Amino acid sequence: MGKKMAFLVAIAIFVLCWGIGVKSDGSDHRYKEGDLVTLYANKVGPFHNPSETYRYFDLPFCSPGQITEKKEALGEVLNGDRLVDAPYKLNFLTKKESKVVCKKRLSKDEVAQFRNAVIKDYYFQMYYDDLPLWGFLGKIDKEGKTDPIDYNYFLYMHIQFEIFYNKDRVIEINVRTDPKSLVDVTEDKEVDVEFMYSVKWKETDTPFDKRMEKYSQSSMMPHHLEIHWFSIINSCVTVLLLTGFLATILMRVLKNDFLKYAHDEESADDEEETGWKYIHGDVFRYPKHKSLFAAALGSGTQLFTLTIFIFILALVGVFYPYNRGALFTALVVIYALTSGIAGYTATSFYCQLEGTNWVRNLLLAGCLFCGPLFLTFCFLNTVAIVYSATAALPFGTIVVIVLIWALVTSPLLVLGGIAGKNSKAEFQAPCRTTKYPREIPPLPWYRGTIPQMAMAGFLPFSAIYIELYYIFASVWGHRTYTIYSILFIVFIILLVVTAFITVALTYFQLAAEDHEWWWRSFLCGGSTGIFIYTYCLYYYHARSDMSGFMQTTFFFGYMACICYGFFLMLGAVGFRASLLFVRHIYRSIKCE
Repeated sequence: MGKKMAFLVAIAIFVLCWGIGVKSDGSDHRYKEGDLVTLYANKVGPFHNPSETYRYFDLPFCSPGQITEKKEALGEVLNGDRLVDAPYKLNFLTKKESKVVCKKRLSKDEVAQFRNAVIKDYYFQMYYDDLPLWGFLGKIDKEGKTDPIDYNYFLYMHIQFEIFYNKDRVIEINVRTDPKSLVDVTEDKEVDVEFMYSVKWKETDTPFDKRMEKYSQSSMMPHHLEIHWFSIINSCVTVLLLTGFLATILMRVLKNDFLKYAHDEESADDEEETGWKYIHGDVFRYPKHKSLFAAALGSGTQLFTLTIFIFILALVGVFYPYNRGALFTALVVIYALTSGIAGYTATSFYCQLEGTNWVRNLLLAGCLFCGPLFLTFCFLNTVAIVYSATAALPFGTIVVIVLIWALVTSPLLVLGGIAGKNSKAEFQAPCRTTKYPREIPPLPWYRGTIPQMAMAGFLPFSAIYIELYYIFASVWGHRTYTIYSILFIVFIILLVVTAFITVALTYFQLAAEDHEWWWRSFLCGGSTGIFIYTYCLYYYHARSDMSGFMQTTFFFGYMACICYGFFLMLGAVGFRASLLFVRHIYRSIKCE
């Protein structure tokens, strides 16, 4: 039944992949001369605070009267997109020169609004035939002035559009602001403004299917590629040296252990056992809080599956630049469809550990990741509502997410749990567990859980930290990340190193006659998530210019959820690797 469920999930995700991929990067529209191609105004906000964005007409621009909103998909709303018809009319192949949009007198409050926007370095984002364009609202004149009180603030009044076309299709659009057409908004006084725009059309040979390549070139520039490949080579060399060193030691020590135990069995059966063989009667003793452990293993397995499917969609080209909301849509739908994996893994493993209250375990598996994520979302959405930001989800979107959870996630979780309960799989333990546990001998401080977690998390983190900067600059900035093949290689390296370092630390723990390795292996595997969150602190203070309560809470709140997800996923990987290793070494010796 578990295989059938996995097959159905794979089919559903394939359909999702097709559905997201069908939405092409421009709707494949063809136009005739004079056809109106709608320009959509999306949002405005401080350039250095990517989460703090507002609706375009929250600022007192020229309003077209009745504001027409574009219908948006779930992922677009989650991404904070709020597209409305812009006041600029860009007809296909129709040139315009200094066309007046409107003349208006700005009140003192409106001048203060624009001045505050210029001070915070506000930018605007628009879409024309699904092509994104950006521009700044104004500029600050600091020339010859050292005191910010003496700065002058100017608002741009003239926007210049430059559009490239190939026959009957739009290929590229650029926007510039006229530095000569400015209005001074330094003082709180009423001013008259005249908003204008110009449109120029130029022919190009660039084919329609390559028009989005412009937006991925920033991450494909030679010097960026060199840094990415340097990152991978650095990671590979570091990983190969350290894992090779550990593997050599581990294999040599294990070989000596096997020879020693074989010799002991042949020479003197009554000789007292030492090392990891000594605890063979305790090593497969079930862990404490086994319901929580099984739930964490189930959630981690689901998140691992989610990550693999996201990488598959990325590698086949679904997440091309500015495919608005595709990533968020995929995350929500795939997480819902893979909830059955969490239920099946958690409940089947819990039953293998001779657990009886499988319903409680199933509920725990369903809430272990969703619970903290939901609480974080509630707090951050409230903050966004207070700020009137586009990050605040509309009530209808929240209802849709709740319905997905109620009609898809929960039923699949329950079905997976029932399938896991009925799998009747038994825990494969090569050695019989004794009735009473052995006492763990006193161990030095560096063999404690926290020092071991620090050692376990450092090596995987060192393999990915260079690539982390580019990911953060894309998620929490305005860079475009499109080199998913490199990211996938880094992810594979992360998994391999996590598995290997956890296995090595598990061996050293067992050799010290400490048989409580279950939770330790999970915590050591997941400790990389804690290192990533520590990197968040460094990135926020040293590598970014983010500021303000809303942006700070969004950054640390959602990064806490992401790092917690990494903790669960890598913890599951670390435990699975350790379990395979422990079973292997205890099968290789004679256990009485």
